[in-house]
Amino acid sequence: MTTAGQPEIAASIPELWDRVTRQVAAGGRLADLFGTARDDGLLITAQVAGPGGVRTLDAVLPAGQASYPALTPLVGSAFWYEREIHDLFGVVAEGHPRLEPLVLPGSVAELPRHAVGPGLFTIPHGPVRSGVLESIEYLVETPGEDIPHLNMRLFYKHRGIEQRFAGMRPADAVLLAERAEGVASIAHAVAYCQAVETISGIVAPWRAALIRTLHAELERLACHLDVIVRLADGAGLAVATARFGWHKERVLRLTGRLSGSRFGRNVVVPGGVSGAPQLAPADVLAAVAELDRQVSADIRLLMGTASFLDRLRRTGPLPPDRAARHGALGPIGRASGSADDTRLSRPYAAYGSLGVIVSTRVDGDALARLEVRVDEIGASFHLLRQAADELAEAGDGSLRADWKSADGRAVGWAEAPHGELLYDVRVEDGHITRCRIRPASFHNLVLMHEVFAGDILTDFPFIEASFGLPVAGAAR
Repeated sequence: MTTAGQPEIAASIPELWDRVTRQVAAGGRLADLFGTARDDGLLITAQVAGPGGVRTLDAVLPAGQASYPALTPLVGSAFWYEREIHDLFGVVAEGHPRLEPLVLPGSVAELPRHAVGPGLFTIPHGPVRSGVLESIEYLVETPGEDIPHLNMRLFYKHRGIEQRFAGMRPADAVLLAERAEGVASIAHAVAYCQAVETISGIVAPWRAALIRTLHAELERLACHLDVIVRLADGAGLAVATARFGWHKERVLRLTGRLSGSRFGRNVVVPGGVSGAPQLAPADVLAAVAELDRQVSADIRLLMGTASFLDRLRRTGPLPPDRAARHGALGPIGRASGSADDTRLSRPYAAYGSLGVIVSTRVDGDALARLEVRVDEIGASFHLLRQAADELAEAGDGSLRADWKSADGRAVGWAEAPHGELLYDVRVEDGHITRCRIRPASFHNLVLMHEVFAGDILTDFPFIEASFGLPVAGAAR
């Protein structure tokens, strides 16, 4: 579920990189790379994920040392992580291929064009766009229709969430975790709480684990339905857009009926959950059955609409070998051949006792990403029924373990709707001194740079929607 204890300590940054590259070569995946300011210098932390857990490796860049040899030439998925470290701490990754501003604003001179030639120009798309889409600026470099290069400016959404954790008491900080990435409030609360529970050496009761799972799968349904809404809207399918928007609304209303919050906030707390669902298991089963029947019927109609499928087929393809090298997460990775899902590979909450089914495709295009989400919608309905049945059998069991805050450090995770989510939490003297969040959005969004090769401007909304990544998770 989580890992705790002392991290592996390397004597220098080169030694740290040597350990990381060997673990990645042995089948691990670079899951995170970040810095923490200390009196003796900058602590660089690398985390490598595998079926057995998440290994944490630390090394200190001594105070006064302004650069270190880049990891990116050795492990390509470190590309954005080292840019973030440069933005936040000012140290230079020597040998990094493009150390430009990412999460903090930079000057125009620091954001050069990457495609040059006769007739090429840049279309700034965003940061304010139509509807309620999050703030991000896409710099589309194009001769008019094809897209040879896409750049992104994330900093419009940067809120300094990780810095706000510092000094908070662990019991209070779950409120902030729920708001780091609003559409994945439950996943963030679960990952955070599992980290602080591991520090304290306790495990949430079985009944609480079932309630966490119930809410997590409702959250997954809402997010996947939202992706379908955006894809249907991009194709001009007004009826499908309205239908799936209504289905998403019904999922959110069911979550509200269960907990009092449409986003399931204030449900997950350290030690378990804040209370029992406000609907009986039989009523949950009835509501889920009706949702399943209507959503499945509309999915069958949508997936039988040839004009819609043609817009997605071969659009924004992510080749399986590229996805594997990067360690693509969630539906994006599973649409390109990866079978990784932390609900199955590193079970938490009640997933170890429920029937988690992982769906994969190999085409890696927008259609494959939609097909994976469609399969996951069906799997979520199955998990919801299982969790509700188990809750009925669990009776009036405990909802919360006797949790007390303790000092230490641990990593917690969850499979958010967009993929693996990590929390690295450090508590000293009863207060959080460091809380690192690595959502799937930050790890996956960099791949948007690459998938436009061969595509045109009118494919843009389908590619962005099929990725389904909240910008809030990338910028934090």
